[in-house]
Amino acid sequence: MDHSAHHTSTAHDHAAHEAHAGHAGHQMGAVTWGAAAKATLHCLTGCAIGEILGMVIGTALMWGNVQTMILAISLAFFFGYSFTLFAVRRAGLDWKSAIKVALAADTVSIAVMELVDNGIIALTPGAMDAHLSDALFWTALLGGFAVAFMITTPVNKWMIGRGKGHAVVHAYH
Repeated sequence: MDHSAHHTSTAHDHAAHEAHAGHAGHQMGAVTWGAAAKATLHCLTGCAIGEILGMVIGTALMWGNVQTMILAISLAFFFGYSFTLFAVRRAGLDWKSAIKVALAADTVSIAVMELVDNGIIALTPGAMDAHLSDALFWTALLGGFAVAFMITTPVNKWMIGRGKGHAVVHAYH
């Protein structure tokens, strides 16, 4: 039995996979800081939308700090996941597969970002009691986003370099 066609096909598939692995600097172990920052910014955008929306809703409804923070974190995860979910859906993935990719791509990044951002807000004196019209509220929130970005970018670089996190999305670009 002649297996040369199978071996040629396998060699071709491996070569194609290896060529794709280098796409945009996402080759295992050779991830650029730019690629990690882009992945983190993608995540931060969804988190910021959810976080700000949650704070606005919680404040408008005159909820307490805990309820508002729970809503803000929940919406941050929702919007963070949705950005990836809809991108991979446009690329042709079915809903079940798209959800799996979004969860794999974003969970650690969003979790680190939310932990850092909300930790800064909670530890900034007066920030939890500040109103939306107070500079302290926005300074703590935006400062938290900036610090979260700086801390999450190396985490994403490390994960992408190991084929995890945002690296799983690049098969669908």
